[in-house]
Amino acid sequence: KDDSSKFWATYKKVSTEYDKDFLRRANDDMGIILTFAGLFSAVNSTFIIGMQPDPGDTTNVLLLYQIQMSVKGPNSVPDISTLSSSTGFPSSMVWAQTLAYASLAFSVLAAFGAVLGKQW
Repeated sequence: KDDSSKFWATYKKVSTEYDKDFLRRANDDMGIILTFAGLFSAVNSTFIIGMQPDPGDTTNVLLLYQIQMSVKGPNSVPDISTLSSSTGFPSSMVWAQTLAYASLAFSVLAAFGAVLGKQW
């Protein structure tokens, strides 16, 4: 009976040390994942914003038309059919934005999982 109690005492000591070391490493890894996910999300968001069409172009053209109408008189209506529509995007741009949004979603999902792991 004495050998059995020594075995279990040693086992408890070794397993406790192993578990503490495992949890410390997992906690450090989750912190690294959170940092990487945060940085990646910030950079990815910057690229997503950069890929958006510039709404100022349409506004500038409309302001130019308004100035022309005020100079030439109210009877001269410019042709606004030449204004660019915001619905005509090339398919490559749609695919690039789809991939950017998907990677942002997965990055946020990874950060969420890391937060859950750290709190557990």
